[in-house]
Amino acid sequence: MGAKPESIADLAAALAAGRLSSKALVERSLARIRRGDGRLNSFVALDEAGALEAAEQSDARLARGEARSPLDGVPISIKDSLHVAGLPSTWGSRALADFRPAKDELPVVRLRAAGAIILGKTNVPEFTLEGYTRNDLFGVTRNPWNPELTPGGSTGGGAASVAAGFVPAAIGTDGGGSVRRPACHTGLVGFKPSIGRWPRIDGFPAILTDFETAGSLTRTVEDALLLDAALKGPDARDRRSLYASAPPWPERRLRVLYAPHFGGAPVDPEVADAVDAFAARLERDGHEVRTAPVFFDLAAAARVWQVVSRVGVAWFMRENLGFEAMAGAAARAMATEGRNFAAVDYFDALDKTVTLRRLCAELFVEVDLVLTPTVAALPWPAETPYPDAIAGRAAGPRDHAIFTGWANIAGTPAISLPVGLSHSGLPIGAQLVAAFGADDALLAFARAVATDIPPLPALED
Repeated sequence: MGAKPESIADLAAALAAGRLSSKALVERSLARIRRGDGRLNSFVALDEAGALEAAEQSDARLARGEARSPLDGVPISIKDSLHVAGLPSTWGSRALADFRPAKDELPVVRLRAAGAIILGKTNVPEFTLEGYTRNDLFGVTRNPWNPELTPGGSTGGGAASVAAGFVPAAIGTDGGGSVRRPACHTGLVGFKPSIGRWPRIDGFPAILTDFETAGSLTRTVEDALLLDAALKGPDARDRRSLYASAPPWPERRLRVLYAPHFGGAPVDPEVADAVDAFAARLERDGHEVRTAPVFFDLAAAARVWQVVSRVGVAWFMRENLGFEAMAGAAARAMATEGRNFAAVDYFDALDKTVTLRRLCAELFVEVDLVLTPTVAALPWPAETPYPDAIAGRAAGPRDHAIFTGWANIAGTPAISLPVGLSHSGLPIGAQLVAAFGADDALLAFARAVATDIPPLPALED
C-alpha cells in the first residue's frame, strides 16, 4: 500500500502551486489502472490519448494562471451509462457494444468546461438496474477493500475507481440508490442531487422517468461541493432544471428524524450500531434527533419502483428491435415482467409517486433531515446479485437497498457519509436526506458533520 490517495482539493492545490502537472497526474492514474485494475475491473474503456492531450492543455492554462475551476487538470471517471463522445456507451449491454455517441451528455460537457480530464468509462450492471456490478459484456467489478466482495451497484465501477486510488472522483447515476450504496460499500461520499439540479440532455432514454439523476462519488464532502458547483444550474433544454432552490437553513438546532429500520426489514447489527453511534453524535452536537418508524407506505414505494423500472425496460426493448435477444437474463426477465403490467398499473405508479412527493414535502416542514443507514447489509460476494441473508434472516433482491429508493421517487437530495468500519474492516455509511431543492443546505451540513474518511486502499506509485 502506498500513501493515501489525494482529494480533488489536494490535487487542485498542488496543480495551482506547480508541485504537480496535470499530465503527470494523468500518467500516474493510467499507471495505477494498468497495475491494479486487472483484479478490480472498474474501467471498461479508457481515453488515454484524449486525456493526455486535455492534460497538456490544462497545464498550459495553469501556467498562464487561467485555471477554469478547481477541477482543471483533475482526472475523473464517468459511468458507462453517461455519454462521452467517441467512447463506448454500452449501458452494460452486449446490444450496445458497438455504440459510440457523437456528443457528450450535458454533465460531461460541463465537466470539460470546468477543465476536468475525462479519463474513461466505468462498469455497470446491464441498464443500471441491479445492486451489484456485473454484465455479460465486461464481467464482474470488485471492491478494493476486499476483491472477493462487491462494491455494490449500479455505479460499482465508479466507486471502485475512486476507492482504489485510480481517480479522485467519479460521476455516476442514481435511480434507486446507485451512487449512495456503492459509496457506502467503498468508504466514499455519495451525493444524489434533487431532480433537475444537474440537468441532463443527449443521453440514454430515461427509462426510470425522473427518478434517476447524475451524482458524484468522492473522498470528501468538500470534493462533492466542487463537483456540484460545476454541474448544477438550469438549462432550458431540461425543464426539470428550472426549479427554485430552497433557502438555506437558519443557524439553529436542526430537527433530525432518525429511521433506523424500515418496517420489519432486517439490518445488519454492525450497520445498525454504526449509524446509531452517528445519530448519537448528532444529538451530542446539539441537534434534535427523534427516532421514528418508516414514514411512508413501503409496499407502495416498492411497487412504484418495480413497475416504472420494468415497464421502462420493456419499452426500451420495443423501441430497439433485436436488443432483447442480445440482453442478459436479468434484463430479459425485467422486460417480460414489464410487458405484463397494464397501462393502469403504470398510471397507478405515477399517482403513488405524486402522493409520496406530497408526503415528503409535508414531512420536511416538520423536520430538516431524515437519517437512515445507507445500506442494510455489508458487501456480499462480488458475483452475487444481492445478499440472500441479512442479520441471519432470509433477504430478497431489494432488502439491502430498502433505505435509498424512496428519495429517488420523492426527487429529494440525499448523501451517504462513511461513519465507521465493521469488525472485518468494511465501510459502513449513513444516509442524510433533505427537502426537495435543499441541496445547498444538505451539503453544508454534511461538510460540517462528516466523520474522518476511513483509510482507503491505495496502490503504490
